[in-house]
Amino acid sequence: MKIGYKLFAEAYPPKEIVRQAREAERAGFDFVEISDHYHPWLYSHGHSGFVWSMLAAAAAATETIGLATGVTCPFIRYHPAIIAQAAATTAILSDERFTLGVGSGERLNEHVVGAGWPPVSVRHEMLRESLEIIRLLWSGGYHSYEGRHLTLEDARVFDLPDRLPPIIVAAGGERAARIAAEHGDGLFATEPDGTLISAYEQAGGTGGRYCEVPLAWAEDEATAAASAHRLMRFGLTGWKVQAELPNPINFEAATASITEDDVRGTVACGPDPDRHAEAVREFADAGFDHLALMNSGPDVDGFFDFYATELSGRLQLVGSR
Repeated sequence: MKIGYKLFAEAYPPKEIVRQAREAERAGFDFVEISDHYHPWLYSHGHSGFVWSMLAAAAAATETIGLATGVTCPFIRYHPAIIAQAAATTAILSDERFTLGVGSGERLNEHVVGAGWPPVSVRHEMLRESLEIIRLLWSGGYHSYEGRHLTLEDARVFDLPDRLPPIIVAAGGERAARIAAEHGDGLFATEPDGTLISAYEQAGGTGGRYCEVPLAWAEDEATAAASAHRLMRFGLTGWKVQAELPNPINFEAATASITEDDVRGTVACGPDPDRHAEAVREFADAGFDHLALMNSGPDVDGFFDFYATELSGRLQLVGSR
C-alpha cells in the first residue's frame, strides 16, 4: 500500500503548495496528488493556482516523491493534445515520477470557457476520445483523429519520456470504472466504495486503485472539526452535486445547512493516530492500495510531524494486513 498526501490547492497559494510538496517528501509520503481546478469550491478556500506550473515547480523542488493530478479533465477547458504534451513534459521534468489522473470534470472548472456543460453520458464519451488521443500522441510521430466530439489535426508531441506516465481514471460509478479498465492504467475514487473496484476488475482492470481519505489533524478534536467544516464541508454534497454547480457561491448555498457534527461523521478529526489509522483502514479494506490523505486541519506542518512520528507506522500495519 502506498500513502500519499493531497495538496489542497484551493486552500493555499501556489508557492505554499510547492513548499508542502517538499515537506511531504521529507515526512516520508510516497506521492502527492493535486487537483486541477480553475475555481475553488468555497469562498473560505480563496486560491486555485495553475496545476501544471505548480507541478513543474514541485518536480524541481523534490527528488523522490511521486507527483499526480487528482484529477484533470482533459477536454472542454483543455484539449487532450495539450494534456498529452503537459503530462509528457511533467514526466520528463520529474524524472518520470508523474502520474496523470483524469476524469470527466466538474462544471465549476469547465464552464469558464463558455463551451457548455454536457450531460455525464456525453462527458464519458469525450473522456474516452480524450484518452484515445493522448495514447495516440504518446505513441510518437504525427497523428490526426476524428471523433464524435473531438478532433486532432496533424499533431505530434516531440518531447516524450522514456517511460510514459500511468493514466489513472476517476470513477464515481460503474460506467466510469469500465472506462478506467479499458483505457487507463488504474482507478481513482473519493469514497471507499468496493463496488467501483469490482466493476473495474470485472472489466479487466488490473492497475493501482487510488482514493482520497478525508482527515483533519489538530491538537484537539474541536479545532480539527471546525477547520474541516471550513475547508471540507463541500465534500458532503456528493459527486452528483459537485459535478454540476458552477461557482463557489453555489457551493456556499448548498453547504449552508451542513454542521460540524455532520463533518465529524465523514472526516476523522483530532489528534488520535488510531482514529486516523481506522479511517485509512476503511479504504484499504474496500480494496484501495494508493491512499492520499486529505488533511483539512489548520496546521499543515503539525500534520506532517504527526504523520512522520505517529501515523506512518500505524499505516504500515494497516497495509500489511
